[in-house]
Parts: sequence; structure tokens; C-alpha cells
Amino acid sequence: MRQPRLAILAAFPVLLTLLTAPASAQSPGRIAGTIRDPNGVALPGATITILNQETGATRIVRSSGTGAYAADDLPQGLYIVSADLPGFRRVIERSRRLDAGATLTIDFTLQLRISEDVRVTAMKRDDTVSSTPVSVAAPTEEVLRERGVEDLEGVAANVAGFSVQNLGPGQSQVAMRGVSSGQIARDQPGVKEQVGAYLDESVISLSLFNPDIDLFDMNRIEVLRGPQGTLFGSGSEGGTVRYITNQPQIGVTSSFGEFTGSLNNGGGDGGAAKAGFNAPLGSMAALRAVGYYNHFAGWMDAVQPDSTIKKGVNGADRIGARVALVLAPAENITIIPRFVYQKLTADGWNRIDNYNILANPFTTTRPKVTLGDRRLFTQIDEPFHDKFLLGDLNIKFDLGEVALTSITSYTHRDIDVLRDATALTGSVNGGTIGLSEKIYTIDSPLDDATQAHAWTQELRLSGGKDRFRWVAGGFYSDGKRDYSQRLDVKGFEELSKFSTRGVKAPKDVLYFSGINYKDRQFAFFGEGTFAVAERFSLTAGLRYYNYKVDKDGFIDGFFSDANLGKAVVPLGPVSAKADGVAPRFIASYKVTDTTWINAQASKGFRLGGANDPLNVPLCSPNDLVTFQGRPNWKDETVWNYEIGSKSRIMSGRGSFSGSVFYVDVRDLQAVVTAGTCSSRVVLNVPKARSVGGELELALAPTDNLDFAISGSYNNATLRSSVTQKNPNGTTSIVAGIEEGGRLPSVPKFQMAAAITFQQPVARDWHGYVSTNYQHIGSRITQVGDDQPGVGTINLRALPNTIGGPLTQNTFTFDPVLPAYDIINFRFGVRHNIWDFAVFVNNLTDERALLALDRERGLLARQGFLTNPPRTFGITTRVDF
Repeated sequence: MRQPRLAILAAFPVLLTLLTAPASAQSPGRIAGTIRDPNGVALPGATITILNQETGATRIVRSSGTGAYAADDLPQGLYIVSADLPGFRRVIERSRRLDAGATLTIDFTLQLRISEDVRVTAMKRDDTVSSTPVSVAAPTEEVLRERGVEDLEGVAANVAGFSVQNLGPGQSQVAMRGVSSGQIARDQPGVKEQVGAYLDESVISLSLFNPDIDLFDMNRIEVLRGPQGTLFGSGSEGGTVRYITNQPQIGVTSSFGEFTGSLNNGGGDGGAAKAGFNAPLGSMAALRAVGYYNHFAGWMDAVQPDSTIKKGVNGADRIGARVALVLAPAENITIIPRFVYQKLTADGWNRIDNYNILANPFTTTRPKVTLGDRRLFTQIDEPFHDKFLLGDLNIKFDLGEVALTSITSYTHRDIDVLRDATALTGSVNGGTIGLSEKIYTIDSPLDDATQAHAWTQELRLSGGKDRFRWVAGGFYSDGKRDYSQRLDVKGFEELSKFSTRGVKAPKDVLYFSGINYKDRQFAFFGEGTFAVAERFSLTAGLRYYNYKVDKDGFIDGFFSDANLGKAVVPLGPVSAKADGVAPRFIASYKVTDTTWINAQASKGFRLGGANDPLNVPLCSPNDLVTFQGRPNWKDETVWNYEIGSKSRIMSGRGSFSGSVFYVDVRDLQAVVTAGTCSSRVVLNVPKARSVGGELELALAPTDNLDFAISGSYNNATLRSSVTQKNPNGTTSIVAGIEEGGRLPSVPKFQMAAAITFQQPVARDWHGYVSTNYQHIGSRITQVGDDQPGVGTINLRALPNTIGGPLTQNTFTFDPVLPAYDIINFRFGVRHNIWDFAVFVNNLTDERALLALDRERGLLARQGFLTNPPRTFGITTRVDF
């Protein structure tokens, strides 16, 4: 596999030689001017972007203390010049001609900020949100900062039709438009994501959970709703999320930083220090580097076996850096190599335990423990480590009528999770086998380790103008994932007298596994937009994909179905293959100069795979019959049909967009818990669908006030059931997968509203107040959680009762996650290069339930993941 990559990389010097066109000799010109507010006051620190319309070359400068700016040594031609300053409306001058040896003077008057039409690259070409004929949202860096958004979960709370399920540190699971198959657990890495994640042009999801990328120095976050399989491939069947970073700027010297301190309602303190700079390296290169450190205060308390309390056990730290270099050896070539590193460490989990087989109030022979209220039960610490590394190379050749773009990337992720599995182990050793308390309470750390890396290469051509624009290219990736689990129960063999040594499993390691995946894919894609008439255009695209995944490995240990000391349970070798096409068709009609209507039909896909064997010794007879004999799951496909409208309103002071959609899902890959087996399997549901709509309104009715509101409705349900034939001849529903049931993770209704008022308070001083409100409707975590009986735990289901006799036979809870509301508030002032603010997040101290947590099919533990409590803080931003 290395030879194709080396050949591609070796071709770049040849391309540089063949495609570099020497610039014709001419006298350079100059663009200069001043930046002021409506009262004539100079505005220093404004960013002036100068774009050559013919070559695409960009120059960025900043206004001085007198508001003046200048850019020298510019070739003659047509230019787009824009001026930007935080808190003010962006102003653009288009098609301004600079003659050879002349000075072009462009002065700007900036108004306090109102709604703007953000530029995006959702279709791998430069457009605005309004003119892009797909459903896309693109909150900018400043908007995210004003609303106190620090991660992807916060982005989702502000974007319609977009939801993120918090599954613990570094484990965000994304869904769009109701298309979700349920909670993917760490010990099931074979399942593919349903929403693709990109950092600029590089894939970062790697068939795992989306890395919790820090949003510092992000230009915007592009959220593309609906299948994006034509241009972005597998994993984008529900949509695509793109983190768009600020790029290095030639000719600009700048530095910037953010500093934050916070205190939450549980007494934990947090903070952040982030800094970056942009430095020119001569006239043809520039370097941009950012570094950041976050300390997230813990807010969960852990009850210990001796009834003592550990405070703030889920504190976390995130450190990272991004370094990018832009090289422009000629006007028609841009080369950007980049390095990204991030490390996230956490001390524990944001889990509220409601019931634990080793700590509950129903026992009469063990100490009674009442949990809940941001408390969990642990016997050992639960550290988490996640290292993420990305190196990529983006090269663009402007050939006049055609542009050639190459993106080469290498991604590596190293994740280690230590989980307290004492409740799980105790439920087996005490509840199933019937061993003594001295044995079933032994500390049981379960270590999950994942190492994954992938090479990707995309090469594409794009071009066209006037009536036809197009893009075509190819994509190749080669990846590998190594996953292992080790359950180390020291002292078990000596106390129990059971032999625990396996072929690979050491003494006292009751479960030991290693799984290896090799992923390979290649694809060819193309899409074109043709203006049939002045106001009517058609877009058609197609992607051919070819995938193969190879899986191999083993399971060993006392809890496995292995013949200890003689054999292991093999996991393969098995393969999953798929090939096919993913088309997209769009019709766009420009009703007026500011209103567009778009209709779309598009297909998305997700590769199938092979289930792991069940932990047979742990399974009850009924669960063994239900879940055994399901070795594979099939590819999942969706067809999305939608119609929407986008408008710029009130003379550009606002925007409105809305869409309705119908998503037809075939062979939904439903992730379910295999009851007592402590295993998870994937089952295909033949039919499912999601019907709904989204509305978004942003408006600045005055120069001092702007607000935004968005909302979405999703009616996502199963359209068929999964059944089995029982030995007695009856038919039963498997894992609650019944026609009419809800799809997981996604609320039926969610909305967000934000309002900002800003006002000059003194010369060069602007004050602002911003409030952000989020409503998330009820959800379920896993397919079948809304079925009757799921919320009732039979405390006597296992052959032996721990802590018995018990004071009651069942424990009940509501598996449907209730709706919740979050309010954030921020008050700040801006002065030239400074922005200082005081904030309160989760003003009402809402305790939201984010996901249902279960162990051994609820028999060992039941709880909920939760959100941070009320948090007070101060933050400052400085731009030099």
C-alpha cells in the first residue's frame, strides 16, 4: 500500500515544474485607505483582506492606530477588498481595478455588526451560505465566542437539525436529521460513524468517536445537513461537520490570545490559556501557529466502598497545538503543510449512578448506599487518555480555467480508557456464579486501548465559470485500528480456586482480547452545476465507492467462551466489502435577487461489518437464543428528499432559511445490548424513516441589536420490526426493535435563541450583553429504550442475590431522557484590541440527562451521563 502513496508524493515536484507559470514583468501597485466608524473615529486593528480576482492570491493587512492601512507590491488587476473588525459589520468592495504602478484608495466606514452572509466551501467551491443550494449552517468564530461555545456539543445546541450525544470524555456521537442507530460503545469499534468529521479538508473521524477538537482560532464550523456521500463519502450519510481553521496570511504580522478563569457550582475551578501568531516569512510564505491549554473543573462526586466521598472526580485537561505554513512560490501555486496535535486526559466520567449492584439502598446484608444527584459509585479511579495527531499537505495549482487540488493526510489516534468494571465483574462472580463477597468485590479495572491511523489522498480538479461550474476527483484511504481489552482481577484465582490462565490471558485476567481492523477504500466523484436559465440551475453529482474491511483477532480469558489453556475464541479472519454509487440531484431557482428555492434528492451509505462473538458463559439461556447466530450486519443506505428556501431580508440586515425533508433509511444498523451477555451486537432494521424540517432566522433590526433563532422538528421512527422464531413456535420482538419505535439520540424538537445588544459607552469603548437559550427535547439512547418494560430492573434476575434478602424486587426508572433548557449569559466590553467579558453558563443550574448508561443490560448498573452545573467565569481576548 505504500507504493501508491509514495508515487503520488513523488509526483509533486514534477507538477511544480510543469505547472508553474512565471509572472509577467509589470510595475507593482498599492491599495491603501482608512477604517473609521460612522462618527469618523479611527478603528485600529481591523483586518483588511485583499483578493486578486484573476489569480486568487490573497493579501491581508491590519489598520494602524490611526485607522490607516496599506498593501504594497500588488500586481495590476481586479480586486475584492473587505474590512473586518470584531463587533462591526463586514464591508466588501468588489471588482476594484488596480493599474500598474498606481495607488488605489479604498476607505471603509464600519457599522456595528449586523447579520452577515458567511462564505463557505460546502460544495468544495467558494460560495455564501445563502447561495449554496444545500442546507448548511456556518457559525463563525466571533458568534461562537459570544455564545460561550467551547466544543461541538455547544455548536449542536445552536444549529437546527444537528444533535450531539455526550458519551463521556472524548466520545461525542453526532447525528443529523434524525438518522441515528444509537449509542456506539467504546468496546464496539467496528461500527462506522453516520456523520463525517473534517478538519478543513482532512478526515478526522476514523470510524471512532469524533475527537473533541478545541475551537480556538477556528474561522467557522460548517454543518452540512443531509447525505454528503457524493463529495465527502462514507460516514457522511447523515451529514458532514467541517472545522474550518484560520489559514496563514502572507504579509501579515499578528498575535492573539485568550485567557479564561471559571468556577462551577460544585466548587471546581477551571481555566484556559490560548495564544497564537501569524508571521510573514518573506513575500512568498507565512507561518501560523496556535497553542492552547484547558483545565475543565470536575463536578462529579464518587462514593467509595467505605462511604467516603471523592470530590470532582471528572476533571480534565486538554493541551494542543496547530502549526501551518503557507508557501506561494508563484501566483498560481499555494502549498500548505500543517501539523496538529492534541491530548485530552480526564480523571473520570460525568455519570450519575441511580442503581449499582454493589451500592444500593435495597440491601439488608451490605451497607446501604443512595446515589444520584451528580454522584456515582466507584472503587478505583477511571482515567482516560486520548492523543490525536494529524499531518496534512494541501497543494493548489491555479491553471487558469482549471484548479488542481491535492490533499494528503496522515491521522493517528491513541486512546486508553480505564473503567471501573467491579459492578460488572461482581454481577458475574456474585450474581451468576455465586461466589463470596470477598471475591465479587475485588477491584476490577477494565482497560480499553485503541490505536488507529490512516493515510488519505484526495486529488481533484475544479473549474468552470458563467453558466457551468464543476468538480471531479478521486479519493483513496488506507487505515488500521488495533483494539484490546484486559480485565485484571488480581487475587481472583487464589480466592476462588478457579484456573484463569488461558492461551494468551495471564493469571487473574478474566477477559483478554485483541482485534485488528484494516480499512481500504477508493472512490471517484464528480459534480457539476449548470445554469439552465438566468435564475434556474441544476446540479448533478455521482460518487463511485469501493470499500473493504478485514478483521482478525482473538478473545481469551475466564469470562470468554474459550477452552482455557487450550484455545482462544478466534475473531476471523473475516472481511466486509461494498461498492456502489451515491448520486445527488439539486434544482435551484432564484426567485428574487435575495431569495432562493432549492430541491434535492441525495443518497448516503455506511459500510457493514462483522459482530464479535458473545461472551457465552455470561449469557442467560434466553439471551443466548436471541443473540447468537448473528455474525454480520449489512450496509446501511439512506435517500434524502428535501425542499428549502433561503433569503436575505431587510436590505441585508437579516437572513431566513427553512427546509422540509423526508429521509428513507434501509437496513439501519441498530446497536443493541445483548442482555446478560455483557456484549453488544448490531442488527439490521429493514426500514426506518425521518420526516421533519428546520427553520433559521438571523436579524439585526438596528445597529445595536441582533438576534438569531433556530429550530428543528424530527419525527424519526422504525418502519419495521426485528423478530425471532422461538422454540415453542411463537414469534417475539428482538431487543425492543418494533415498528413505530423512535430512532435514538435525536430529539423530536430542539431550538436555540441568541440575542446581543451592543452600544458605545465611551470613545473607543463598546459594551455588549449577550444571552443564549437552548432547548433540547426528549430523546432515547438506544433503539428500543422507549418500549414498555425497559425502565424496570428485576433485582432478582440473576441466580444469586447480592446483598439479599432485598427490600424490594424491582427498581424502576424512566429510560427516556427528558427535555432540558440551558441559558448562558455574557456581559463584556471591547476596546481596540481588547475584549473582556464576564459570563455565567447554565444560569439556572439545569441538570440535563444526556445519555443512558448501562452495565450488563442494566443488571449491574444503571445511570445517566450529565452536563456541567452552573459555571461563573471571566474571559479576555486580545489581538495585536
